[in-house]
Amino acid sequence: MTGTADDLPLTADLARAARAFTKVSTRTIAESAGLTKKQVRSFEQGTIALPAADLARLKESLERYGALFIPEDETAGYGVRRRYSREKLLQLNAWEDEGGPPPQ
Repeated sequence: MTGTADDLPLTADLARAARAFTKVSTRTIAESAGLTKKQVRSFEQGTIALPAADLARLKESLERYGALFIPEDETAGYGVRRRYSREKLLQLNAWEDEGGPPPQ
């Protein structure tokens, strides 16, 4: 199965990995996605399923904070990585510490 990142369903392991890569708190991601902190934590732990609309908002929020979802292809499975290089990420974090919005 191959596809695009838009086709990639957000799973608990992808959400957990994306949040770890972006170094964003559960509270920040939850607020950005219009969810509670408990919903995000429970989803990441695999103890609850979220409705499609909530999953879409959660994925968009993770992407807004720098997660890049990678679809499965003929050589490798699906995954997630940082959208920005380490250098760019340090620069963005410095800007955000100065009160700037997250990158789009």
